[in-house]
Amino acid sequence: MKLRLYEILKEKGKTKYWLYIRLGLSYQNFNKIMNNETNGIKFKTLQTLCEVLECTPNDLFDMSEDE
Repeated sequence: MKLRLYEILKEKGKTKYWLYIRLGLSYQNFNKIMNNETNGIKFKTLQTLCEVLECTPNDLFDMSEDE
């Protein structure tokens, strides 16, 4: 399972920096989430991602097993 943040940002015409500013996370934590280098994500962060990106949690995740 991985987050589809880069794909969603591209679909919406937004940048990584745009998302970083709106999430209010440390750059280190933000980068880990963006690069799928985290083993967990806080529900508050998930909620904020959905609100900012105007999507559902289902939209955020890719369930492919190719990695």
